Amino acid sequence: MNSYLDDKAILITGGTGSLGQALTKHIIENAPKIKRLVIFSRDEQKQFEMAQLFPNEKYPFIRYFIGDIRDFERLKRALKGIDYVIHAAAMKHVPIAEYNPMECIKTNVLGAENVINACLETEVKKVVALSTDKACAPINLYGATKLASDKLFIAANNITGANKINFSVVRYGNVMGSNGSVIPFFLKKKKEGILPITEPNMTRFNIPIQGGVDMVIHALKNAWGGEIFVPKIPSYKILDLAEAIGPECEKPVIGIRPGEKIHEEMISESDSFFTYDLGKYYSILPSKPKWNLSEFIAAHDAIKVKEGFKYNSGTNTDWESIENLRLLIKEHVDPFFQP
Repeated sequence: MNSYLDDKAILITGGTGSLGQALTKHIIENAPKIKRLVIFSRDEQKQFEMAQLFPNEKYPFIRYFIGDIRDFERLKRALKGIDYVIHAAAMKHVPIAEYNPMECIKTNVLGAENVINACLETEVKKVVALSTDKACAPINLYGATKLASDKLFIAANNITGANKINFSVVRYGNVMGSNGSVIPFFLKKKKEGILPITEPNMTRFNIPIQGGVDMVIHALKNAWGGEIFVPKIPSYKILDLAEAIGPECEKPVIGIRPGEKIHEEMISESDSFFTYDLGKYYSILPSKPKWNLSEFIAAHDAIKVKEGFKYNSGTNTDWESIENLRLLIKEHVDPFFQP
């Protein structure tokens, strides 16, 4: 089996998280000739647990590297000999970020700057950074730090000089079953017979974790540098999700948490001036790309979206039904799930 990743060395920051583990599994199954896969994260317990799932004895190309993206020198050492970087490390819990703002800034903004500078000072060829729907028109600190991070990675393409490296971003909504997300929370609360609802009209985008993996691989293969890739994915209503998981449960309304939106956005009206439809994905392009825009449009059969277009979970045209949510939970989160 030949793969785009054959003979490449890849480092994943935050590699012990949900997406990092899913990427590792994908790479093992689809790129058996990979040179090296470095799992870079700061939690030794999570690394220990991940090493039980993917042991060195069976997968000798995997390295587990303790480090924090706040530590530039450690990061730079880890990046020696690395071809591609997938930047997934972040503080992501909205209420925790609101209460600990500087800690969130140190990781999500200053850590992003460290990743960029360390990549520029080593031999890295491609960097894909993970974003979030909360980075679009942010109202909470987490979203604001991820918007700043996105801007840093896009702007990094302007300072590469003769260095043949490009930086791109993938932005998507709630990943089904990811650590700390609403579906595992509801599955746990179902045992108590109560599913707390923050706001009855709330909606969210929905993507299975494999969809996130596919986006990262797509960006590694196809990014020209400076794009923010956005998937075309369905939304769900929070009340439909609660009904799918616990139809018999009480569903008290408890109010919105600090920094929480009723609907999420991935492309704003202001973004529409630079957004192109690529088929499976949208791409928000830099206002002044380093490459020729006409050539990009021809290479991707890209179609410019209408000015004023926005991509919002509340006005989406594609919706998950209650029944389909149940099927997706069973397929992607808990195979033993029963509503």
